[in-house]
Amino acid sequence: MPELTAYHVALAGNPNVGKSTVFNALTGLHQHTGNWAGKTVSGAEGTFELNGMHCILTDLPGTYSLRASSAEEEAARDHICFARPDAVAVVCDACCLERNLNLVLQTLELTPRVLVCVNLLDEAEKKGITVDLPALERLLGVPVVGMAARSGAGLKALQERLADLLTAEEAPAGCAVDYGAVLEPRLQVLTGLIGALELTVPARWAALRFLEQDTAFTEKVPLYEAPPHLTSHIAELQENLLQLGYTPERIRDSIIAAVVKRAEQIAAAVTAQPPGSDAADRRLDRIFMGKRWGIPVMLLLLAGILWITIVGANYPSEWLSGVLTALGEKGRSLLHSVHAPEWLCSVIFDGMYRVLSWVVAVMLPPMAIFFPLFTLLEDAGYLPRVAFLMDSSLRKCGACGKQALTMCMVQTIFQHSFLSLRK
Repeated sequence: MPELTAYHVALAGNPNVGKSTVFNALTGLHQHTGNWAGKTVSGAEGTFELNGMHCILTDLPGTYSLRASSAEEEAARDHICFARPDAVAVVCDACCLERNLNLVLQTLELTPRVLVCVNLLDEAEKKGITVDLPALERLLGVPVVGMAARSGAGLKALQERLADLLTAEEAPAGCAVDYGAVLEPRLQVLTGLIGALELTVPARWAALRFLEQDTAFTEKVPLYEAPPHLTSHIAELQENLLQLGYTPERIRDSIIAAVVKRAEQIAAAVTAQPPGSDAADRRLDRIFMGKRWGIPVMLLLLAGILWITIVGANYPSEWLSGVLTALGEKGRSLLHSVHAPEWLCSVIFDGMYRVLSWVVAVMLPPMAIFFPLFTLLEDAGYLPRVAFLMDSSLRKCGACGKQALTMCMVQTIFQHSFLSLRK
């Protein structure tokens, strides 16, 4: 029996777009958990057969960007860059296509073999949102498939288009983002110089990283043994841009703005929704994102969640503590009944059990309250707004807006633990 041809496919997408549903539909039970070397991020891997081809599917961490400002973004970007999958399927949410297209455009800069899967079409239909899939395919220059993964609708089309993409002799052309009158000419010059080298990443993408002085990439430059004339030309371009007022931070902002603008243009051209359907969101944004009320409302809302978590966790914490203490006493009595030495009882119940029961009683209730509350905020779309509001402040100390959410979680757990200790 002839051996099947093996292909490597990566599955990317924003969080909560149904990526795991698509992954499960393709791989079934042929799955296992994988880790990326040097990363604290794990993901699922699976296999499936497709038109006589053996495919290995890697479910990349859910991410909004490939900017490598977090472990998830870096793991997803490095996998596409250096693992070099034969194709990347990017799952998008039809209800908020514009936000998802940012990731699609960034992925197209890394590889032209991209398949865009517009998922949750059933949810979009309920909201009166329609997506012109053929028009989207023309604008992106890569295959586009519509799906409702939970019901299995579109799965057959996804498999067929993926098989065509994997076996095509030439990769799709894809669309390129125009980075403006200042960056684009210099980018094209640098792309031509880098294109003469045998790099494992696309020349245009590498040129962008050089121009913005992305240290997560430039630290790996010695691996490519770039010739002196190239490094000197890069330095000259960077100096020239600096004289024009384009600092590395401004270059990064310009690159991000260009991608966002292009995503907005494409989404506007292919998406239609009932007039005024987003009027409520816009009114709320004027409150939640406005200069006058954005920060105060955010502080009040987060303070309210902190108060609910701490106060609400006190009662289950006390109950759990009492139950676990009673169980510990029964366990101690059981050991005494079999004439166990006192030192053994002390080690088990005064040491290990007491510490474990205290951690469970103190940590479990606030987490059981905090995470559902934050899930509600995520479903309502408020958490990305918090990240946006805090991004400029956190970037000044070398962090990013998404870390505001981690800080909230740590603060809540720490505050509850501190109050429990005081009692």
